[in-house]
Amino acid sequence: MIRNCYLWLLLLLPALLHAQETREQLLFNADWRFYKGDVPGAEKSTFNDANWRMLNLPHDWSIEGPFSMEWASGTGFSPGGIGWYRKTFSFAPEWKGKQIYIYFDGVYKNSEVWINGHSLGKRPNGFTPFQYELTQYLQPGNNTIAVKVDHTTFADSRWYTGSGIYRNVYLIATNPVHINQWGVAFSTPAVSTTSATVNVKTTVTNNTKANKRVTVVCSLINGHADTAGKAQKAITVAPNATTGGDCSFTVSNPALWSTDKPNTYILKVTLLSEGKKIDEWGSEVGIRSIRFDASKGFFLNGEATKLQGICIHDDAGVLGVAVPEEVWVRRLHTLKEGGCNALRLSHNPHADYLYRLCDEMGFVVMDEAFDEWEVGKNKWIQGWNKGTPGKDGYHTYFKEWADRDLRDMILRNRNHPSVIMWSIGNEIDYPNDPYTHEILNTGNNPQIYGSGQLAGHPPAARLGEISQHLVQVAKQYDTTRPVTAALAGVVMSNTTSYPANLDIVGYNYQEYRYAADHQQYPNRVIYDSENGMRLSAWEAVEKNPYIAGQFLWTGIDYLGEAGAWPNRSNQAGLLDLGGFTKPEYYFRQSIWTKEPMIYMGTAPIPKSEDNGIWSHKQAAPVWEGADGDSIRVNCFTNCSEAELFLNGQSLGKRALADAHSRILFWNTVYHPGELVVKGYQNGKQAAQYTLSTTGKATALKATV
Repeated sequence: MIRNCYLWLLLLLPALLHAQETREQLLFNADWRFYKGDVPGAEKSTFNDANWRMLNLPHDWSIEGPFSMEWASGTGFSPGGIGWYRKTFSFAPEWKGKQIYIYFDGVYKNSEVWINGHSLGKRPNGFTPFQYELTQYLQPGNNTIAVKVDHTTFADSRWYTGSGIYRNVYLIATNPVHINQWGVAFSTPAVSTTSATVNVKTTVTNNTKANKRVTVVCSLINGHADTAGKAQKAITVAPNATTGGDCSFTVSNPALWSTDKPNTYILKVTLLSEGKKIDEWGSEVGIRSIRFDASKGFFLNGEATKLQGICIHDDAGVLGVAVPEEVWVRRLHTLKEGGCNALRLSHNPHADYLYRLCDEMGFVVMDEAFDEWEVGKNKWIQGWNKGTPGKDGYHTYFKEWADRDLRDMILRNRNHPSVIMWSIGNEIDYPNDPYTHEILNTGNNPQIYGSGQLAGHPPAARLGEISQHLVQVAKQYDTTRPVTAALAGVVMSNTTSYPANLDIVGYNYQEYRYAADHQQYPNRVIYDSENGMRLSAWEAVEKNPYIAGQFLWTGIDYLGEAGAWPNRSNQAGLLDLGGFTKPEYYFRQSIWTKEPMIYMGTAPIPKSEDNGIWSHKQAAPVWEGADGDSIRVNCFTNCSEAELFLNGQSLGKRALADAHSRILFWNTVYHPGELVVKGYQNGKQAAQYTLSTTGKATALKATV
């Protein structure tokens, strides 16, 4: 749960009161004007935007449609195009002598930003945050920010991305001597239940013409508003230069961060010059240790922990990707109750607040940078594996921007205790999409486009060369977490240095390779980076201690990666687009949780049992039908026994130990009334679930 919210506000209040002395960060979302289409001259401050639409950010114009089969199934048949945003604001008197920045958490994509007609820069990547300085172009009175967003290559992704300024925007004011953007790195190199060593590295910039002697003061404040640790370092920063100031201290009896008890602290870094506070930065952090072992899996604070994870995309159904924080709070609460303790942020950096929520609610995170590298993947236009795919995508910018995009993801997120690994790529090695190798001509090599090695495709050896470079880039900015990637064609990647370049190796849908690869590569840390809902896939994780965990595809239904028109979404999730639970959610809950639970749903009686390859989606939570019809009742539970009752009459008990694939079922006859299933532990009732026949619908009532 989200904890101590009011305490954190109280702790940060002094910093807010001293904002004019130190730094000020303002949410800059209100009162923007928007126009869909390209407009010559819209970057100029004299441009008349009075007829443009007024709106508040975040904003996603793609979700507004119109949806059409002329667009791409991969991105949910949603439109792209060009959009313009403009905002006029007044120069605040207290900004005199300050440095003013604008920070965008995410703009999809190909954004260019102007202030009063002066270009500040471009950022092709639609998922990576970026910041520009405004100071030299600001003027007394009104100032105008203009942003052009170019998403004309609408079929540029394998999932829905949205279009526009779809995440928060901030205006930041600092003194000329200040802590850099993402200039604080918090780490805990030694952790036990009795003490923890804390290192805080701070980068300070001096934009004046004289040497500045400053003191960096680092304070760690616990949940009781007490100082748990403190240190300071005096440094001299040369004119127009940057210098580091490192602090270390020990915390006694630390409140460790874990998925069960996500304890956090407030880290406050203060700059003092001649005894005066000139800057202050604060954030939640956590004290914890992580370790991956090739034989024993993942350890959190020294305890073996299985990653019970799910993959997610950015969108939330009808909201597109401009998702309010409250939506993710509700979704994460539901996933937590279902036994999930890990999130894979597929396949790009996500909104800033999501990482904070994971810190506060107790999820470990796989943070991912790329879905493709130097060559484009197939982007389906007419439907999955139908027609001729497009090739537009991030690869166009990879050579110029990949190092910076990877750097910025890591710098932004490296202080979050929830983040436990950096992923440099998802399914980059998908056989023949695009890389190929002669090994595809023989053996069992699933997920191959075409037949065998394809001429004209880049050689698989490039996987090793590029991954080596990206790992080196990642480790320039953080060495406290392993670097990973999600491999789709392990048999091909094993012919290269790609897996060996990684600290830990994710396997997508290849649990059948665990045993052989563990034996052949005993020092390789393996985990399930993506898999379907099959019980056998989880059992391959649960029964093998050397497999660190699993990430299901997917936690929540998402827009894009759709079938043929008019379908616009993928329905593989535990939750639907609205964040409501599906039957599969309860099956997973019966596997992943210890608190007694039970669920049941109905389905037609199958003509034959399918030896366990049965869809758990066939358990609709309804008790309806024609009186006397035959019907099956399927039940998911973690209780040792379950008993079914219809209108108070027992239809018999079933033992979980005897259930095929953990699914209890009764074949019965439908009669209107109340269906109740009770779960028993040690002979005592521990859980109950009820379905009732509904009456005739007479009205629709909505409440908030």
